[in-house]
Amino acid sequence: MGGRRLRGVALVAVGLIAALSVGACGAGGDSGSDSAAPAADSGAGREQAAEGGADGGGADRDQAAPGGTGGADLRVDQRSIIYTGTMQVRVDDVEAAAREAVTAVTAAGGFVGADRRSSRDAEARAALTLRVPADRFSAVIDQLAGFGRQERREIRTEDVTEQVVDLDARIATQRARVESARKLLARATSVDELVRLENEVGSRQADLASLEARKRRLADLTSLSTITVTFLGQDASTAEEEADLGFLAGLGGGWTAFLASARVLLTVLGAVLPFAVVIGVPLWLLLLWRRRVRARRTPPGPEPVPMPAGLAGGPVSAPPPVPAARSGP
Repeated sequence: MGGRRLRGVALVAVGLIAALSVGACGAGGDSGSDSAAPAADSGAGREQAAEGGADGGGADRDQAAPGGTGGADLRVDQRSIIYTGTMQVRVDDVEAAAREAVTAVTAAGGFVGADRRSSRDAEARAALTLRVPADRFSAVIDQLAGFGRQERREIRTEDVTEQVVDLDARIATQRARVESARKLLARATSVDELVRLENEVGSRQADLASLEARKRRLADLTSLSTITVTFLGQDASTAEEEADLGFLAGLGGGWTAFLASARVLLTVLGAVLPFAVVIGVPLWLLLLWRRRVRARRTPPGPEPVPMPAGLAGGPVSAPPPVPAARSGP
């Protein structure tokens, strides 16, 4: 009996312990779920706040940049533009205007690319090719126009932004290809593989150098604009730069072409004449001498036979009759 009571008490105690543990687990689960819900709610709130902040910032950027999304790419200072200007200015003193133009370009941070001058009094002119920073292009153009009376101005622009972006991407890709080829070259195990990989590395490096040269050329053209200015004296004419049309213009052009052709023919004749005299005259004398020698060696022909009178055209007489032969007695 005592053993049964002890077993019963032990079972009751185990049951109570199990019930208490189940209740504790249920309470812990409820409290965990309750604490997890606020955490999830706070995380969702943070995400929504972040999204709202991002949207708000994007809206502010869209409003700040003209053109909406991507408006910053449309700004002029963010694009690569090549400026080229051509102008003609008539001045009182061509040399002085040319010196002032060189001084103005040097002060603006540029340099003179070409300088062609003609100092004839009546036809004095100077043609300068100037390279100036792109941000000083308009200011230098206006300054050059103020040296005299501007007769002609032409400004051209070329947007090469897409070419620059494309070159940047291709250069980055090509550099990665060169690096990968170098890594493979470092792990080469045979002579054939080593030679093949060296050729591949050289080819990729040449392509990379070509792309980088194109990028430098575009960078030079976009950073330094080109201005071609022609200074003319007061008496200088622009007939060479104007296209003349009409009968007189055609006649003058034809006469000029004829004189040019005649000069060419006379030049060729003058070049050939010494050879003709040195070679042709002895050759002609040699042919003449051979002809005379051949004529001397030729024997005289037979004497002519006199023709009969009848053949000469006179009357032809009939031949005498032949007597008939007699027969015997």
